[in-house]
Amino acid sequence: MVEIVFLVEDDPEGGYTARALGESIFTQADDLTTLRAMVRDAVHCHYINQQNRPKLIRLHIVRDEVLAS
Repeated sequence: MVEIVFLVEDDPEGGYTARALGESIFTQADDLTTLRAMVRDAVHCHYINQQNRPKLIRLHIVRDEVLAS
């Protein structure tokens, strides 16, 4: 696997959640800087063997915004 993609969303209780697409990897953090480190750590824990570990981690950040008209 060359790349793994995480869907990053605002957590309703505050902070952010990240869920890997196609893998059972999930993590959360209070801010995006910490979330990046947590995602990297979660990938390293999930793929113990470095040869099987994805070379790239892509964060797809989804944000909903509501505007008054």
